[in-house]
Amino acid sequence: MVVGLAQLMVVLDATVVNIALPSAQADLGFSDGQRQWIITAYSLAFGSLLLLGGRLSDLIGRKRTFIIGLIGFALASALGGAAPTFEVLVATRALQGVFGALLAPTALAVLTTTFTIPKERARAFGVFGAIAGAGGAVGLLLGGILTEWLDWRWNLYINVFIAAFALVGAFLYVPHISRSGPRPKLDVPGTLLISGGLFGLVYGFSNAETDGWDSPFTWGMLAAAAVLIAGFVFWQTQASHPLLPLQIVLDRNRGAAYLSVMIAGAGMFGIFLFVTYYLQLTLNYTPIQTGLAFLPMIAMLVLAAQLGTNIFVPRFGPKVLVPIGMTLGVVAMIWLTLLDATSTYAAHVMPPLMLMGFAMGTIMPASMQTATLGVDRHFAGVASAMVNTSQQVGGSIGTALLNTLAATAMADYLVAHAPVTPEVGVDAALASYATAYWWGAGFFAVGAVLSALLFRRRGQGLSLSHGTSSSGEGSAETDQPSVIAH
Repeated sequence: MVVGLAQLMVVLDATVVNIALPSAQADLGFSDGQRQWIITAYSLAFGSLLLLGGRLSDLIGRKRTFIIGLIGFALASALGGAAPTFEVLVATRALQGVFGALLAPTALAVLTTTFTIPKERARAFGVFGAIAGAGGAVGLLLGGILTEWLDWRWNLYINVFIAAFALVGAFLYVPHISRSGPRPKLDVPGTLLISGGLFGLVYGFSNAETDGWDSPFTWGMLAAAAVLIAGFVFWQTQASHPLLPLQIVLDRNRGAAYLSVMIAGAGMFGIFLFVTYYLQLTLNYTPIQTGLAFLPMIAMLVLAAQLGTNIFVPRFGPKVLVPIGMTLGVVAMIWLTLLDATSTYAAHVMPPLMLMGFAMGTIMPASMQTATLGVDRHFAGVASAMVNTSQQVGGSIGTALLNTLAATAMADYLVAHAPVTPEVGVDAALASYATAYWWGAGFFAVGAVLSALLFRRRGQGLSLSHGTSSSGEGSAETDQPSVIAH
């Protein structure tokens, strides 16, 4: 529960502020062009520092890093809520991202090293995966309620209360991990290379969303990111204390898990953004009504996560579960393309949302559990950080690609159906949403094929019931309890 609260806080902040933006803009008086920085500042700091945050949790201890992350995130949120100017708000959002990058991988690493008994591990990852998948929808609901009933600033202040509960629980229940042998050093060159590379990647896709794919700056940032990430991979083969030992990523099961999380994150973006647009702009829902509309999806996600991790993953493994989840995502996305201006929520919107919730609840816990299974506990933090990095990169790619494709489809529709009337405008918006859903379906289809091909069969390599790897990597660490309580 403690780890779940921390994860919820981090995931919430990626979406909860979105609904508050119009109110914050009216209050602080910043322009439409500046508005994106409220979101981008958080995602840039968070995405580029995740691997560093994960490695720091390995080096200075999970409990200590977790507590530092909680306190820092709460303070940054309080400062953001009280921000008197746009510049202060952007700075505090970046600070939230910095501490979020400490908190998110540490939370997952705590689960990885604490729950070593298969049944308990499955239950813990079921809850964590459900929170990771549902956090965006919860953020939309909470953002609507706080903005409509209180004030936009409470979208930031709420983190202080969540962090306070999590902090008490952390002191009481998060175990202290003992370290044997000499303390390894931080890989500074590797940290600089990957942090710069991830910054360029997230910034490049964010810039593509606002300035378009024909922007030289967009391609310059993406090219720089490619060079830095390639340099990081080469350096990891040479470093005496690598930030990310490549065998963690190159293991076939873990690599498949990271890819699955990234593809699901990219496809999932289409649901939250474009269904939100559809509900508010086409069906004229209020922010609170929009948030409530996602509740059935959350319920199905939680149900699927619990069924999957407690019953199906131990029996069938991710090779069966993840492709099934991806396929359900394809069906849900295609179903959403049928929405039009006369569609009703109960008959036309809720069923595909529920199916998508079940899909994400099938994909995320199985992938997250596999992504950290069999890793030496001394590298559990950075392995966990790769999960969050995959999700963040997937979300950034999905944001840029789907927004660009939807905007292009809308512009083409308006040109083809001139002169523009209100009815044509509505139809153009619907055409843009449908385009995004079709491409989202394509993401999930690719994910279904890759996960079916890459994940090993049960009994090959990583075992979800015994916590060992085919290479023996970390098997001594995961077969035996590796934590000592205070």
